[in-house]
Amino acid sequence: MPANRLVEKEKVAIYVNTLFQAASDEGGREKAVEIRDQVDALAGIMRGNSDLVETLNDSTLAPDQRAQIARNVFTSCEPALVDVLAVMAERGDIKLFNRVATAYERTVSEKFNVTIVDVTTVVELDDHLREVITNKAAKDFGTDIVLREHIDKSILGGVLLSANGSRLNASVRWQLESARIELKK
Repeated sequence: MPANRLVEKEKVAIYVNTLFQAASDEGGREKAVEIRDQVDALAGIMRGNSDLVETLNDSTLAPDQRAQIARNVFTSCEPALVDVLAVMAERGDIKLFNRVATAYERTVSEKFNVTIVDVTTVVELDDHLREVITNKAAKDFGTDIVLREHIDKSILGGVLLSANGSRLNASVRWQLESARIELKK
């Protein structure tokens, strides 16, 4: 592995450990999971906003300017996350954020023996369905489960589940799309 990749791997580990330690010190598992949710949301935003990423990596800006932009843009996030993002921007490392996001979730899962399951439905889960999903996931993963519920009317019905990088799509939208593709054959 080239030295550059080793350096990047070490940087990712430092950013993840710094963020995890700050979250754990502030509020244990609950705070670490809360920050994971923000990290996950920001990873999606950054994937969809190349202008933001380019600005935070712009070498024509002074490092302190990039850090200040990060602080201004992410001001509504947890302070520990804002600090890490500012340092990443200052050092020109914002391009590593997706790797930091993945490693942070893995660290939270390993350190707290918890699996975070994102559940997307058209309507809010009732208590019974929430319990069924939690119990099934706990059995499958062998860990404590934290459900993160999301409402998305565009899936039309059914459920999307994602955890540990895996995704189960049992949405009506996906089923209709699959049927449409089959009918075109």
